[in-house]
Amino acid sequence: MDASPSPPLGLGELVLRVRHLDGMQQFYQEVFGLELLRRFERMAFLRVAAGRAGHTTIVALFDQALPSPIAPLPRTLTDVPRTTLHHFALEIPLAEHAAWKARLEAHGLAVTTAEHAWVGWRSLYVADPEGNVVELVCHDPSLRS
Repeated sequence: MDASPSPPLGLGELVLRVRHLDGMQQFYQEVFGLELLRRFERMAFLRVAAGRAGHTTIVALFDQALPSPIAPLPRTLTDVPRTTLHHFALEIPLAEHAAWKARLEAHGLAVTTAEHAWVGWRSLYVADPEGNVVELVCHDPSLRS
């Protein structure tokens, strides 16, 4: 019997299916400072971090009309079921928490803050132009309960 593999090392890529590729690309570049790695006609790949062992951590934006490589699309876009995505989180340093809050507010975004004492996290939540919730999270050992 083979040994169980290790747990995943981190987030490799998060892909959002978007209605307005140009606007969403601009949002993630301007608000979060993500670097555009590659732009195709109907896809944009933005660097979040260097990641591990040469695997770049990426937020990818795919035009919603693109067929899925793993499942056939419904007959029309109105048949697409609501996503199960609740939110995703990008890690920030604790020392930059206030600066990130100010940056988000400077972009006119409504920022919701939260403290998750059970895990020692301090969070900022905003919505992107298409309603996806993005959390900026940092570890704060003083919150640990």
